[in-house]
Amino acid sequence: MLNMGGPATVSETHDFLRNLFLDGDLIPLPFQSLIAPWIAKRRTPQIEQQYKDIGGGSPILRWSELQGEGMAALLDELHPATAPHKSYVAFRYARPLSEETARRMKEDGVKRAIAFSQYPQYSCSTTGSSLNDIYRKSRAGLFSGIDWSVIDRWGTHPGFVEAVAQNIESALGKFPEEQRGDAVVLFSAHSLPMSVVNRGDPYVLEVSATVSAVMNRLGHTNPYRLVWQSQVGPSAWMGPQTRDALKGLARLGKKRVVLVPIAFTSDHIETLYELDLEYGKEAHELGMEVHRAESLNGSPVFIRALADIVAQHLKEKDAGAPPTSVQMGLRCPGCSNVTCAQQKSFFARSGTL
Repeated sequence: MLNMGGPATVSETHDFLRNLFLDGDLIPLPFQSLIAPWIAKRRTPQIEQQYKDIGGGSPILRWSELQGEGMAALLDELHPATAPHKSYVAFRYARPLSEETARRMKEDGVKRAIAFSQYPQYSCSTTGSSLNDIYRKSRAGLFSGIDWSVIDRWGTHPGFVEAVAQNIESALGKFPEEQRGDAVVLFSAHSLPMSVVNRGDPYVLEVSATVSAVMNRLGHTNPYRLVWQSQVGPSAWMGPQTRDALKGLARLGKKRVVLVPIAFTSDHIETLYELDLEYGKEAHELGMEVHRAESLNGSPVFIRALADIVAQHLKEKDAGAPPTSVQMGLRCPGCSNVTCAQQKSFFARSGTL
C-alpha cells in the first residue's frame, strides 16, 4: 500500500520534510541535494506546530494499517486461490519507508506482491514517485525475487465513489432540509505545479473523472466545483486554490459549503489542519457554514472497495492480463525522466531486472 505518509510524532517532522523536498519527482528543485535540506530545516518549526495542533502527529499510518488488515481479511474470502493475503505499508517520506517494508517482506518470504497505490488518481509526482522508489530499491537488491504487478489508479471504482458519496450525504444532512439543496459541494484535491500539468500528467483529468462519478451518484442534487489546495512555492500551480474559492463563494452569497477531500483516502495534515483548522476558521470569519465530509478512514464501504479492486486485479492476472494497466505504460508526452521509462519497463516485466 503505497502512499506519501506523515510523521507519526512531532519529532519525526524534520525527517519527513527532508525526504519530501529531496524527491525530484514531487518537487523538482535546482541543486536539490543542497537546497532541500535547507528548506526542510526552515519549515520544520511551522509544520511541527501544525502537527501539535492536530494531536501530535499524523494518523495516516494507523488508518492505512487498519484499511490494509480489513482488505486482506476480505481478500482471503474473495480470492482464496492466493490466500493468505497480507498487507504492507510503504510510505515515501515517513516511516515505514520502502527499505523497512522490503525487510519485513523478505523476513516473511514474500514472492508475489502487488504495488497498490493509495492515491486513487494517478500522478507522476505521487504514484509515479512511489513506483520509481520501488524500482530503485529493487535495483539495489532490497526487493529481490518478487513477482510484481501494479494497481496504479482506481478513481472511478464504484465502491470508492459510493464511500465518498455517503460521507457527502452525511455532511449535507447537517444543514436544515430547506437549505440543503443550496449548499455548494466543494471538492478539494492536492494541487500540482502547472509545469507538471503541462507536460501531460493525467492527475487533473482523473480527479475530474472522480468528481463527475460522485456527482452522478448523488444525482446532481447540489451545485459543485473542483478546487485545489496545498500550493508550495512561488511558481504557477493548478487553481483555483481552495482558500480563494471559499472567499469567492462568500462574496457571491453562497454561505453554505460541504468541503470534500477527494484525492485523500484517510485523514492527515491536509485534512485535519489545512481543511479543518485553517480554511474552516477563515470560512467562519466570512460568515459561512462549512461542514467537511469525513475522510474514508475506517469506512467499511471503502475497505470493501479496496478488497474488490485487488480481487478483480488478481482475477485478471489469473486470466492472463499483463502486470500493469494499459494507461500506466504511456509516459507523459513531455516526460524527460529516464527513471520513469525504466520503472515502467521494470513493472511491465513483473519486476524482472
